[in-house]
Amino acid sequence: MLYTFRYSPFHYDITTILRYIQPEDCLLLIEDGVLAGLEDSVPLETLLASSVPVCALKEDIAARGLGARFSSRIPCVSYADFVKLAVEHQQHFAW
Repeated sequence: MLYTFRYSPFHYDITTILRYIQPEDCLLLIEDGVLAGLEDSVPLETLLASSVPVCALKEDIAARGLGARFSSRIPCVSYADFVKLAVEHQQHFAW
């Protein structure tokens, strides 16, 4: 399943969300959800400590001016990659 997370991790408990996601699923950070990938942040460490594959939409990172502060440990994907993920994971759940 493809999970998209679009809210600031500073307003939602990302730990609770991670409990529902299986290792074969994918979590895509979009919109304000990309804030979870900021270096030296609790949400980033929470994501990296999980077994969940995580990636982030690079256009949303750029739109928020976060390129220099975004962790290189989370892969960035394009809109075309987003479509590929949606095809690969036939079910989608938006947070």
